[in-house]
Amino acid sequence: MSIREMAAVLRRRWYVIVPAILLSLLAALHLYRSVPVAYQSQSSVALLDSSAASKLPPAFGNPISNAGGALVVTADVLIRTLSGADAARDLHSLGVTDPYTVGFAANTSGPLLTLTVTGTDRAKVLEETNTLTAFAGEQLNALQAAAKVQPAYMVQTAPVVLPQTPVPQLKSRYQQVLGVLILGVGGGFVLSFVVDAVLAARRRRRERSAADSAEPGRAGRRRTRGRHVDATALLTGYLALAFFIPSNLTLPGLGGVGTPANVFALLALFWYLATWLTGRIRPAPGTRLPRVAMWLLAVSVLASYIANAGRGSVRKELLGADRGLIALLVWVSLVVLVSAGIQDRARLDVLLRRAVVMGTIVAAVGFYDFFTATNIADSISIPGLSSSVPQITTLDRGAFTRPRSTTAQPLEFGGMLALLLPFAVQQAFDPVRRHLRAWRRWGPVALMGGALPLTVSRTSIIGALIVILVMVPRWKPQRRWTAIGVLVGAVACFKVIIPGLIGTITALFASFLTNSDSSTQARTVKYSAIVPYLDERPLAGRGLGTFIPELYFFTDNQYMLTLAEMGLLGLVALLFLFLTGIHQGGAIRRLAVGESDRELGQAFFASALVALVVSATFDALSFPMFAGMFFLTIAAGGSYLGFIRRAAPKPRSVEFPCLPAGQQPPSPSPRPSPAPAPVR
Repeated sequence: MSIREMAAVLRRRWYVIVPAILLSLLAALHLYRSVPVAYQSQSSVALLDSSAASKLPPAFGNPISNAGGALVVTADVLIRTLSGADAARDLHSLGVTDPYTVGFAANTSGPLLTLTVTGTDRAKVLEETNTLTAFAGEQLNALQAAAKVQPAYMVQTAPVVLPQTPVPQLKSRYQQVLGVLILGVGGGFVLSFVVDAVLAARRRRRERSAADSAEPGRAGRRRTRGRHVDATALLTGYLALAFFIPSNLTLPGLGGVGTPANVFALLALFWYLATWLTGRIRPAPGTRLPRVAMWLLAVSVLASYIANAGRGSVRKELLGADRGLIALLVWVSLVVLVSAGIQDRARLDVLLRRAVVMGTIVAAVGFYDFFTATNIADSISIPGLSSSVPQITTLDRGAFTRPRSTTAQPLEFGGMLALLLPFAVQQAFDPVRRHLRAWRRWGPVALMGGALPLTVSRTSIIGALIVILVMVPRWKPQRRWTAIGVLVGAVACFKVIIPGLIGTITALFASFLTNSDSSTQARTVKYSAIVPYLDERPLAGRGLGTFIPELYFFTDNQYMLTLAEMGLLGLVALLFLFLTGIHQGGAIRRLAVGESDRELGQAFFASALVALVVSATFDALSFPMFAGMFFLTIAAGGSYLGFIRRAAPKPRSVEFPCLPAGQQPPSPSPRPSPAPAPVR
């Protein structure tokens, strides 16, 4: 359906869309006038150690201040205490009835706390902030007194920033008004196409019943004008926005999910709904599996959202849960557009080729970042977009700069390339592309595969090894030994061209195996730290997007993060999604007739297995580019499986001994000629 056709439907059903817009405007105006303005005041408190704490415990000193060697541990204990239910009751008795938050100050690594109170009465908010600031010092003293700390060793609080004059928080008010407008206009848009589809079906029934009429229906005379827009064209636009606009640049107020690519995907979902409701498109048979897996994930996300609404979350968690719903809609849009919106296999081939080409460009930018020790994305500034990750700088490991190209983090860069590398290899071997020059077929493989070690991360190397171990053993011996020789030569080239890189990567894995790496130790500690949150809400979790590092900690593990945010139900749904991709790849290889399709199935198998494994090394779905490529490849595997199943020959059975129409019987093998009689 083209834009012209969509506008024509809205013009015909103006009596639906216009009242919906007017009602949403009235509701937004009423909300703007009835919702009071919220005011917010903040203060900052620093923790100061005593001069008597020069000797370490347990013999001397303060065991609380020295529990971790720094006052950051003490600050964390104080934050957890002030955030507890007992402290909330004590503060309520002191007159602090408005919501408050306590956390580490932004962009600091020391024991500096920020206390925030939000309410509708400006004078009361300022008074409550003063009360909260004083209560923080009293609570710290009470904690140390309960631990029998001598007064000379007690940690003291020192206000660094006094309670500030409350400022109006108009952003949340505007967000609510904008949400009502979007809901009203979106509902009217969908309802317009529903009404048009119902009336069109009724008109077609009347035309069929009046077959003897000489006048043809008006629908038969209507011609489609305008350029046809299909799902592949829309997904190409999504890929271009996802790859070429840095993923840390987002619309203000939407956080990490507010990338232009995600917003475009949401608009494309409206296009699909309009096209589907008017009967222009129907999901192809055999492509249901990825949508079923997505449905299970959606149920777990909604269950966690409801659980978050009933547990008294702070404002940041509520906003995080709303962003989680937006992320879910983006993922649903990608899965639906690919698996149900693409009706032609040739267009699906085009989409995968475009994804590989764009991923190759991102990999080339990574090479530039590595050798110039900079990041080209830092110089990109787009009006209207702001960085969702403050103070992003180049990351170093050893003597090497870890590139991130247009992604938000080197881990996302390596994980995304590992997802696309199997398809680059498959396309290089595809017989359809043999007429192309060698550099056009093998350039993407060289750039993507070569960029993975440059990230100097275990995630990238593990992803590359999975691709090699899954794809290479399936090749014929000649190709297999050639590939092994190329890989050995590539390692030698890296060792010569970039001295020390191979040694640094080897040391990373050695420290991981011996548990002597600080990064490994930090992740191991978090495995037990996640248990209390899982025990609190084991089934539905706390809500997708609510486990914010500012309030809790970085998990660096998608499975741990899923357990905390969506519970066991979410973990099962996520694992089912990963296993769906693996199953689809194996089914394509098993049902394929040609060697090219079998290699394509193996590529899907390798890509899904990469996603399954590397998700244990970082919080994969928190990064928009990796998440987008993952859901796109999962949906593409389901779509390809549908094409393969429809093209596969139907086996004969006892009930249907004849071959289906259009299927040729296998040619009989020639009988061996009889041996000549011996000459006597």
